Parts: sequence; structure tokens; C-alpha cells
Amino acid sequence: MVSMEPRAASEAFGEGVAVITGAGAGIGAGLAQRLGSLGMTVVVADISIERATATEAEIRRAGGDAHAMTVDVASTADIERFAQSVHDRFGDVRVLINNAGIETVGFTWEISAERWDATLDINIHGVVHGCRAFLPRMIASGKEAWVANLASVGGFGQMPIQTSYIMSKHAVQSFTECLALEIELAGAPIHVASVIPGMVRTRIFEATDADEGAIAVAHRAAMREVMAAGGMDLEKACGRIVDQLATGAFWVSTQPRMTRMFLDARVAFLRDQPRPRIADDQAQIFADLPAGA
Repeated sequence: MVSMEPRAASEAFGEGVAVITGAGAGIGAGLAQRLGSLGMTVVVADISIERATATEAEIRRAGGDAHAMTVDVASTADIERFAQSVHDRFGDVRVLINNAGIETVGFTWEISAERWDATLDINIHGVVHGCRAFLPRMIASGKEAWVANLASVGGFGQMPIQTSYIMSKHAVQSFTECLALEIELAGAPIHVASVIPGMVRTRIFEATDADEGAIAVAHRAAMREVMAAGGMDLEKACGRIVDQLATGAFWVSTQPRMTRMFLDARVAFLRDQPRPRIADDQAQIFADLPAGA
């Protein structure tokens, strides 16, 4: 009989294999370092082997065990190759964190079709096919395990200029809720979690698309300032995430009060059914953007 009782992170994650996508930077790197410090063998997966290797080196310097591997989560075939390779090298996976994601900014009609496709393929399909590739073996093992998908407080809200990202996080939240029900129906001893970061200091608003227009460049700069001023320290945020995962929580928030604020606003929006409007706390961000850009 597999224990599903809540416990401390040091007990839950003191051994076994953890796979984290997008672990070359940001929250993915922070989670990899935290799990490595607790005693897990961490597969540091990223599309960039250079970034993955840098995270691996940080974990090893701290005395942990880590292995850098490449995966393009936008490619179903590559995810399946990666999952097979992980299983062949390391055996059963105890923790799967589908973290890889990108931020895309700009007016919907100005973002290229290629960038739209990349955003949805990485942020949504990467999560879906990550679960498809790893879950059959995790279920077959009969062992207690964790699957955590990176959503966002944005998955409960609205934000112009970040439409593709917000849309993708709504989808991840919905997918993860339904996945949890499917795991329950299957009777598998697997904890499913929706990880809901609030404002955490990462480099997600660094430019990645050379073709971005003036509105996108200005919006990224404004969001970097907001993040620098009010964002949570990355190490603290990742510690909170890991601690909550250990308890078997479904809702895993870096800043619970912020999550509650977004949820309350969403409930009110669905209940009252007003027209979407720019919130007061968003108004200043957009006030300084180039007019008519």
C-alpha cells in the first residue's frame, strides 16, 4: 500500500528521479536546485544544452546529483524520445514538472503565426505531451509519484498584450484539473498539482523575438520594472512550491494571497458577466506605452 499522506519536503523528495523541463533558467532552474538539495537525482531538461549544463553544474557544486539533457517540448516526437531516454538511463520517474514555457507579447494581430504556434506548442502542448510521454510508465510502476504543471495567476485573469501567454495558462489550468480527475479514476498513486506562480523575479520578460514591435518592447520593459520592484525572490518561491508539493496539494501557489485575489476577481467576472476591462492595477503599466503603437 503506497502512502499518500502529507509530509515534509525532505521526506517526500529525499530520493528518486525528478524530471524538470525548462530547467535551464527561472523557476525550472530554481526547482531543480531545490530538489537536488533534498537528495533527488535531477534530470535538468532544456532546449538549450548550455543552460541545462549550467543548472546541472550549480546542483553538483552544492553536492547534488544532476544530469543535463535536451528536449524540445514543442515537438511531440522529441518529448517521446526524451521520455524513453530518461527511463532507459534512470528508471522510474518520481517527480515530473512540466515547466517549460515562453512569454509572448504584442497585439494579437501583430504577432506572427510562427510565434503564435511556438507559444501554444511550448506552453500548452509541451505540458500535454509531457504527461502523455511519462505517465504510462509512472502509472505502471505503481509507485507514489508527482506530476506538476506550471500554470500562473494569469490563468485566472485577463491581460492585453500578453494574450497568447494568458490564454495558454488558462488552458494549462483546465488541463491539470481534468488530469487530476483522470488519475483519480485510474486509481494511480500520483499527486497532480497546478503550480501557480505569482510575480516571481525571473528573466521571463527578456526579449526572445527579434521581430517584436514597439508595443511589445515597451511592455516588456514595463513588466521588468514591476517584477524587479515587487517580485518574490526565486529561491523563496521555489522553496514554497516544493514544500506544498510534498503535502500532496493540488493548488500550489508562490503567493497565496495574490492567487486568492485573482480567483476572487475571476469569480466576480463570471458571476456578474461584465465586459472585460483593464483593471486598475494594470492601468499604470499601459499608461506609459507608446500611443497607437
